[in-house]
Amino acid sequence: MAIKQQRGWGLIGAGAVLAGVGAEPALAHHGLGGRLPATGWEGLLSGLAHPVIGLDHLAFVVGVGLLATLVARPWAVLLILGFGVSAALGTGIHLGGYDFPGSELLVTASVVLAGLVLAWETHGRPALLLALVLLAGVGHGYAYGESIIGAEPAPLGAYLAGFTLTQLALSVGVYSLFVALGRPGWRRNLGWLLVGAGLVFVSGVFGA
Repeated sequence: MAIKQQRGWGLIGAGAVLAGVGAEPALAHHGLGGRLPATGWEGLLSGLAHPVIGLDHLAFVVGVGLLATLVARPWAVLLILGFGVSAALGTGIHLGGYDFPGSELLVTASVVLAGLVLAWETHGRPALLLALVLLAGVGHGYAYGESIIGAEPAPLGAYLAGFTLTQLALSVGVYSLFVALGRPGWRRNLGWLLVGAGLVFVSGVFGA
């Protein structure tokens, strides 16, 4: 037990170090260096890049793929697709001019929560996992919306398609790889890494 606890703390520390290299506020990521996409191609490229260049987004997308391995396949499909739909909804909320207080904190805290669920291997509560993923998806999508406010319909639609494709590809890829490897111990270890990374992201929100 002591060895497992030491390993957990070590992995949390490692995750914190890795996240600290490139951590920044969730709303600050932008695929075009701050420039608004002007064409459909620019919108698509910006959307494809956004979930990857933001470490907080990337960490949670990976987490969704891992969370899906905790539940039966029908629930796994719902988790992955639900995250994509709720993220698009969150972007729509932002573009509609609605405020979402605490969205940046939700984005970062979702990484910690996903990590804890994975580290503790919380099986048997698929509905609760789905609720967590859907709520987090709205927060992540709201952050994505910051990069596209004021864009024309063509780049806007391409941007939505881009980040949805990236999220689906990454989460499905992580899920499929983990199922193929069949290494449950890795899931716990990756969970602790996400906890460490998420704590750095959360501290960045309060330190901004």
